[in-house]
Amino acid sequence: MLPLAKSAVLSVGLFQFMAAWTDFMGPLLYLTEPGSYTLSLGLQQFQSQKGTQWGLMMAVSTMMTLPIILLFFFLQKTFIQGITFSGIKG
Repeated sequence: MLPLAKSAVLSVGLFQFMAAWTDFMGPLLYLTEPGSYTLSLGLQQFQSQKGTQWGLMMAVSTMMTLPIILLFFFLQKTFIQGITFSGIKG
């Protein structure tokens, strides 16, 4: 893979992962079994059944964003290298 394209490909991959991880409408249309719901659907179902318990909802929302944050921190070195390599030399 080209060194300059690595950070761009990883950025697109990270954004695609974020879109799939937080997707709500796709699983809502295609999944029928509550046992196979995604985290977004589970959070909405939890809210509709138990009412709005802000503390629990914020805890679950934090747990939902944790994999994305960890993925970014693991790939951060690659992003910085891509910015460094693409700088103007002179």
